[in-house]
Amino acid sequence: MAPESGGGATAPDNGGGASAPGGDNGAGYGTSTGTDPGGEKARTRDGVVQAAGCVLWRRSPVDGGLEVCLVHRPKYDDWSHPKGKLKHGEEPTAGALREVAEETGYRAVLGPELSSVSYYAGGRPKRVRYWAAEAGPGGFAPNDEVDRILWLPPVAARARLTQVRDRDLVDELTAD
Repeated sequence: MAPESGGGATAPDNGGGASAPGGDNGAGYGTSTGTDPGGEKARTRDGVVQAAGCVLWRRSPVDGGLEVCLVHRPKYDDWSHPKGKLKHGEEPTAGALREVAEETGYRAVLGPELSSVSYYAGGRPKRVRYWAAEAGPGGFAPNDEVDRILWLPPVAARARLTQVRDRDLVDELTAD
């Protein structure tokens, strides 16, 4: 699924969000709320921490080629896609768009939902739903969570990602 321009949902000014296609995540989990180590309420389903993010892309301002945005998180010294835990009551699409804005400084236009990734973080199961998203207006400023971003061609982005599980998302973004 090669990225195409146009269409999709954008982050509303009021911070709300549209429901993801199909509504519930289809996993059949019951919703509960737990406190994450940082003290914020995190959305969980049957003890699984729910998160959302995007494989953020743009066309290169130099040659028009596809570029993927990676974020560097100094806390973990890793390179990943922008993502984060959902807040209590937050829809996954709204959470994905919020995380892109917070971590990269860019607004995003959501495209198709990509595969979800599940893993253990801090001894707890975590599920991250991802969307392809085209970068809109904005600009990066270092913050507490992300100190650097890179815009890389897909092959270079795939190689730079710290977690193998994140590499398949780049492949999915660029699949025809």
